[in-house]
Amino acid sequence: MATTSELVEARELFRNLTLRELRSKYKRSTLGWTWSLVNPLATMVIYSVVFQFVLKVPPDRGVPSGLENFPLFLLCGLLPWNFLATGMLGGMSAPLENSGLIKKVYFPREVLTASVVASWAVQFTIELVALLAVMLAVGNIAFPFLPGVVVVLLIQMMFVYGLGLGLGAANVYFRDVQHFVGIALQLWFYATPIVYPLSFVPERAHIFGAEIPFRRLYELNPMVRFIEAYRDLFYHLRYPPLVDIAYLLGASVLVLVIGRTIFLRLEPRFAEEL
Repeated sequence: MATTSELVEARELFRNLTLRELRSKYKRSTLGWTWSLVNPLATMVIYSVVFQFVLKVPPDRGVPSGLENFPLFLLCGLLPWNFLATGMLGGMSAPLENSGLIKKVYFPREVLTASVVASWAVQFTIELVALLAVMLAVGNIAFPFLPGVVVVLLIQMMFVYGLGLGLGAANVYFRDVQHFVGIALQLWFYATPIVYPLSFVPERAHIFGAEIPFRRLYELNPMVRFIEAYRDLFYHLRYPPLVDIAYLLGASVLVLVIGRTIFLRLEPRFAEEL
């Protein structure tokens, strides 16, 4: 209860830190916040050339939208993945980057990670608005599904925040964590249907002579359902299955509880370790 009351009292600090992160994100760059759109678009072009024209990976046909467009199919998965990667890595490095502040004055250290994740969530929201505009331009009227987008976005923020808290606390004590996370993100990227449709993943597979429900195990990855939820809302023009939303909510709450428990256990000695 004491920690919760401290967090409530630190809301002004949270707001100021978030504004600081937003102002410094593209400080002294000519294009400024335009980079928040240029970066994912450039990545989309590169992956589109490689996977659509070289490897010839076909996009799913939108049901019931009828849309069949690989760059937009890719963008619906790439934007939420970028939010996961940038928010998690930024939140994880927040204690280290604010070591001077931590050593000088006491405040709830969770606010540092929360402000970083919130700043990346603002950028992600801008990117989703741009995606909505592009979808409208090609005839995909996604306005009726915006409430679902808000729900999925809030759940993903919880998921990213929980990862940032736990990994950030561990990284203060063991600096190798950030390097392991970098490798894990590369594996996680290709274990998620971003550059290929979910239909490419076989229902069943034989491993060491035993048949396993491969698709079902694959879908235990929360990012699989996050990506599919955003594609449902923007690309297919339908609401995600309620069971998927329930799964994402449960997984995100679990990650947040575990991450915050690790953080609160390790946080008292942050100043000494830093």
